[in-house]
Amino acid sequence: MKKWTIAMAGVLAFSTLAVARPASEKEERERVANAGRVVKEILDVPDNIPQDVLDKARCVVVLPSVVKAAFVVGGSYGRGVMVCRRGHDYAGPWGAPVMMALEGGSVGFQIGGEATDFVILVMNDRGMSSMLHSKVKLGGDASIAAGPKGRTASAESDVTLRAEMLSYSRSRGAFAGVSLEGSTLRPDGGANEKLYGKGVTAAEIVEEGKREGPEEGRLLVSRLQQASPHLQK
Repeated sequence: MKKWTIAMAGVLAFSTLAVARPASEKEERERVANAGRVVKEILDVPDNIPQDVLDKARCVVVLPSVVKAAFVVGGSYGRGVMVCRRGHDYAGPWGAPVMMALEGGSVGFQIGGEATDFVILVMNDRGMSSMLHSKVKLGGDASIAAGPKGRTASAESDVTLRAEMLSYSRSRGAFAGVSLEGSTLRPDGGANEKLYGKGVTAAEIVEEGKREGPEEGRLLVSRLQQASPHLQK
């Protein structure tokens, strides 16, 4: 019992420290690079995200290695990157990465920690706009559903037509649609300032389209551009 209590305290302490300590610019750049590697690995498998669904996405949010650690009340903490299409009606090429933060929890009895990659597709302008300007509660402020899988899955299904966002997870090699209801997603203001300059907002990076992303974001943007060069409405 004593060993179990000490181990659990260590997990919670690690999670708290991870949230409290601000990341350096080097760490933020590595976050962007990690997001690129995750996207490449996922898109290299055709049966993961259906082409029809990706082609209708306005933005893609990538959250590498989200950490879950909890006792009685489950929690999640992750930092990631969002890339949106540029141009009129967001139908142009993919733009500069925006730093994002995922926070939240779900009731449950869990022990230990688990790292999972998450990918969220933003499927309409409303979902994208709300997330650029404020913290969004998934399943409350913005509807979210587990994304469909397989080459023949369509963005015209009832689930994808109703949802503003579609979410996927990858853990231990397994890729699946998953719901993130109850979590919150917001622009990571401090991280964006580290990469783009003081006072720069997520809305300016996406809507103005005048910012050049960091070198570490080249793989992420180029792989998305290769996979889905144009928005299909």
